[in-house]
Amino acid sequence: MHVPTAAEIFANGETPEILFWVGCAGSFDQRAQKITRAFTQILDATQIKYAILGKEEMCTGDPVRRAGNEFMFQMMAYQNIQILNNYGIKKIVTACPHCFNTIKNEYPELGGNYEVIHHTTFLQQLINEGKIKIKEGGDFKGRKITYHDSCYLGRANDIYEAPRKVLEMLDAELVEMKRCRSKGLCCGAGGAQMFKEEEKGTQRINIERTQEALETNPAYIAAACPFCNTMLTDGVKNAEKEGDTKVLDIAEIVAASMEVKGN
Repeated sequence: MHVPTAAEIFANGETPEILFWVGCAGSFDQRAQKITRAFTQILDATQIKYAILGKEEMCTGDPVRRAGNEFMFQMMAYQNIQILNNYGIKKIVTACPHCFNTIKNEYPELGGNYEVIHHTTFLQQLINEGKIKIKEGGDFKGRKITYHDSCYLGRANDIYEAPRKVLEMLDAELVEMKRCRSKGLCCGAGGAQMFKEEEKGTQRINIERTQEALETNPAYIAAACPFCNTMLTDGVKNAEKEGDTKVLDIAEIVAASMEVKGN
């Protein structure tokens, strides 16, 4: 895939409509790279002029700030803000709620003011505007899908409807877990927990959350965060349900369901 970088676009004297912030998981994690590919396929299909920072993109600093290293966070943030401001970036879309929350809510006090949109909200906008058309009778028609609310998307930023509205367009059966929306249970990866050993307890959080998802007997568990995706996928493997239930990001679901011009 050829994905344009901000440097390439600016060298041609142009400005991207949106900057796609890929994030560490979307760049380096093999599973999350599939989400990045799916989202760029959607951007290509809708002919939106976008760019990524590529090698100029650093981690937003979310995990180090949550882990307590404020100095490291500010160093990372200032470097990102300087690069974004140099390119005159106004609008950022990201598939990671951690990046979304940090750039949207924590960068402004350091001089980084942008319109930041999570990819589920962006996908809902594209569907509403008719730029994405969902195929009739696609792979997900009539199948049970349960959606897991990411903490940084739901409770932290009050985004509950956009991902569900996208899933409702599929003619699938959307089933809710007992704990959902503002009462949803964390997957266990937030607050830099992804990178450390668990404290003592009776059960790992991701196992408990996956059990709640599997109780709805879904064909698919939809997530909107690469961290949640990892934790839920591990939970499904632990329950030995890989043959029955797949964990997919909403971008992957949309990419597999949209009508592509020329087909």
